[in-house]
Amino acid sequence: MRVVNGANLGDPLGIAEELVPDDLYRLSPLAAPAPLRVETRATPPFRIAADSPMGAPGADLHLDCCLTFMSGTGETTECVVLVETDVAGDIRAVYALPLAALHPSADYALVGLSRDTALQRVAQIACVSFTGGTLITMADGAQRAVEDLRPGDRVLTRDDGAQPIRWIGRHTTRATGAFAPICIRTGVLNNSRDLLVSPDHRLFIYQREDRLGAGRAELLVRARHLVDGDRIRTVPGGFVDYYQMLFDAHQIIYAEGIAAESLLIDSRTRAALPEDLDDHLAALLPDHRKSDHRALEVQEGLLARPGVAELLRKSSAG
Repeated sequence: MRVVNGANLGDPLGIAEELVPDDLYRLSPLAAPAPLRVETRATPPFRIAADSPMGAPGADLHLDCCLTFMSGTGETTECVVLVETDVAGDIRAVYALPLAALHPSADYALVGLSRDTALQRVAQIACVSFTGGTLITMADGAQRAVEDLRPGDRVLTRDDGAQPIRWIGRHTTRATGAFAPICIRTGVLNNSRDLLVSPDHRLFIYQREDRLGAGRAELLVRARHLVDGDRIRTVPGGFVDYYQMLFDAHQIIYAEGIAAESLLIDSRTRAALPEDLDDHLAALLPDHRKSDHRALEVQEGLLARPGVAELLRKSSAG
């Protein structure tokens, strides 16, 4: 991605100090997305994982800034700039993490730059979120829309019965790229209505038969790993209201009649929380670490087969 018109003509996308507003960028037609696997820490910088296809394993990875580009049609696209450094602290590579699609046929003007929001935007991607209108099962069995819930309301959890909500978060964002919700059509996973969640939201499935071959009955699957373009699909376009529910511990709750996780506080998601919660985080984090259901998560490779959603529905049916 290089400047095709402006002060930095010919230069590739770089760090915040080198960028000039209004420069026009264009993505090379030879460019292709590639995975960069990262190990998060309690505080940045992050670290490039040992199994990452890109970058030097173990190298520090800094979230440099968040950029806003505008296309000729007036649409804006955010992009997080990541910087890999060597042991001496010198820059080894610069990566672009677009939060919506970038097209090689379009020119993009740099219209915004923030050094303060990169970590927050990455955290928002990692936050598990329900969309407005989602019905949540309360402690008394009643169904209430997520936007009507308040701290202190008691929600039914799978493992700990009725639990009070400690915090409700909301943010509105364009439904594009990493922020486009996933729609699971009514009945596909035995849900009572269409369920729309953020792409990384994990759904809990109890298999009465291990039809998936996971070797265990209890599973967590990310919504984006189930997308088939038909009954489970990405829904881009417009804006979406995302809601997050925080409990004293990471919980499995019920949304549209099926089990799904609540917000987990970890080194990825902490930056998405408001600063006035900091005094309470120290007390919550130990319980969240102990209640993290990560061991139940099914990796994408095991889900990459035709009809996997139907397989999961049948394996969990009574």
